[in-house]
Amino acid sequence: MIYRRSALAFTAGALALAASGPSFAQDWKAKYPEIVLAIVPAENASGVVDRYTPFAKYLEKELGTKVTLRVANDYTAVIEGMKNRQIHVGFFGPGSYARAYAVSGGNTVAFGTTQNQDGSIGYYSVVYVKADSPYKTLDDLKGKKLGLVDVESTSGFKAPTFFMTREGKAPGKFFAVAQVTGSHENAVVAMTQGTVDAAANWWNSDTDSNLTRMLNKGMLKKADGTPMKYEDFRIVWKSPLLAGSPFAYLNDMPDGLKKAISDAFYNAHKKDKAAFDKLSDGKDLAFVPVGHKDYLEFIELNKFLEELRRKKS
Repeated sequence: MIYRRSALAFTAGALALAASGPSFAQDWKAKYPEIVLAIVPAENASGVVDRYTPFAKYLEKELGTKVTLRVANDYTAVIEGMKNRQIHVGFFGPGSYARAYAVSGGNTVAFGTTQNQDGSIGYYSVVYVKADSPYKTLDDLKGKKLGLVDVESTSGFKAPTFFMTREGKAPGKFFAVAQVTGSHENAVVAMTQGTVDAAANWWNSDTDSNLTRMLNKGMLKKADGTPMKYEDFRIVWKSPLLAGSPFAYLNDMPDGLKKAISDAFYNAHKKDKAAFDKLSDGKDLAFVPVGHKDYLEFIELNKFLEELRRKKS
């Protein structure tokens, strides 16, 4: 099953990273004078920079070495950056993490994800329509246009493709058009402007989603220029609970460096609450440990999608 219960099992590997002494720490600081933190484009570049800059500064303080924030143009850039060891820590969706693990030969390893306000871990893929549209269910969208995000986005492509195909509604056949828009924000904007009839996106709750973030920033307007509200949208499809989006590091880095990174993440909600809260607009409780075994199902999901692509070609 490609989903997670609210109580996610913590992996022993994530909890038992080896401690290192001062001289060993000095060794890794000499070899790693800069740590590159890369983020997949869940929102526009300026939004990511604003959201993550305080956290990057917090990491820099905790690690005692320079931390450079890199906002990728697409998911593949982060995957390839980890593969080529140009990125040391990356933020992924579950599906793109599984891809990064595979192409890096197992050198990209998950170590942490966020815990939601209600204590659960994970999120959902949903399909939105405008509330004033005639579409009440996914079936109503047959032969219509669906806006997807990026082929490596879990909530915006992989999950809807996988689950809808299992439901007998493969997007490439069920919809007249199932087009990639480039980002979660682009998908929503395309729907509000009428370019597509529906949009796939990520969703945690009615108060925590990409849509609510866009509404809070005043990014969505009606034809008359007035701000749109959450009530102007309707969810017509929702996936099972997906594993939490992980942060992953290069596994061949020194154990002392990996422990310093993971400890900084796990303690961020206590050591720099403002920087931590900025990441989710105060919607998350803390970073919690995860490991590669928590994402094995997404390796199988990727294989399923690759087989679908082969059948089409």
